Amino acid sequence: MTTQPTLKLTPEMASRFASLALNHLTREYPNKIMHAMSSAADAQTPRELHPIFYGSYDWHSCVHGYWLLLRLLDRFPDLPEAEKIVSVVTAHFTAENVAAEMAYLQQPQHNGFERPYGWAWFLALTQQLHEMALPQAAGWAKTLAPMSRFFEKSFADFLPKATYPLRVGSHFNTAFALALTLDYARSVKHSALASTIEETALRWHLEDVHCQAWEPGGDEFLSPSLMEAELMRRVLPAEAFVTWFGRFLPDLAHSQPATLFTPATVTDRNDGKIGHLDGLNLSRAWCQRSLAGALPAGDPRTALLRQTAEAHLHSALDHLDSSYMGEHWLATFALLALEA
Repeated sequence: MTTQPTLKLTPEMASRFASLALNHLTREYPNKIMHAMSSAADAQTPRELHPIFYGSYDWHSCVHGYWLLLRLLDRFPDLPEAEKIVSVVTAHFTAENVAAEMAYLQQPQHNGFERPYGWAWFLALTQQLHEMALPQAAGWAKTLAPMSRFFEKSFADFLPKATYPLRVGSHFNTAFALALTLDYARSVKHSALASTIEETALRWHLEDVHCQAWEPGGDEFLSPSLMEAELMRRVLPAEAFVTWFGRFLPDLAHSQPATLFTPATVTDRNDGKIGHLDGLNLSRAWCQRSLAGALPAGDPRTALLRQTAEAHLHSALDHLDSSYMGEHWLATFALLALEA
């Protein structure tokens, strides 16, 4: 494998990502809504249904589009797009808009709406607001608080009855959702939610060994195997994780399973499902970098994972705006990889 230079987030990249997000965050169409209707009265436009999260092609992408902008602004307060970011967030994060979003979430036919991906991203957005130095951020977090409480309770109610994890590489992946939500729970000191997530992760994954990594699927943007490892990195103490990781992927030092070391091929970026594979390459890079950092000094897997991460990152970074099917979400996963 050819060694790639280590990519880091730069102010220029941040500005590019911010411009991409601002271009789609309030773009209502095209739009793919996941919407259950109980009567003709429920036939409404995306903005009528979701006065905050109506853009970016779908609800969850709009949520993490806001996360992306706020995280970039926190990292680079002097972004050329800073004033526009604050203006857009201020206009949308209002009590009236939150009340409308809550009214939607609380309708019986929407039970399970955006579970678990959108739930986790909303809490990640809340976490970002809580951790920001920007003076307006605390007020925005307070405004969104009813939704934050709603999704906290959603996870608390759902996880104890979820007998099995979802090991897919798309929005239903439970390891990804639990990883983000555990970060949130620890950040805001919600110990009960953190404990529920930790207990669930151990129940689902502690005994997993010899992962075959039969991936990628043709429309995946998450690696089921690496995402599970990334969750367990958060849950287990450092030494216990290294032991678990060695059992889970015992031949990693020999570049096996080979599929984890080869960036996915993307044949048509105008096809939203095939285009997911650019996201897979970015999210793999995020996991590979993070997992490498959790290994002990001198571990031969470290350099291998870092080298593979760079190959995956380089394969996708030039394609964030090749098509609106990727433009409306890929920069978020690029940021996760670059910050890892």
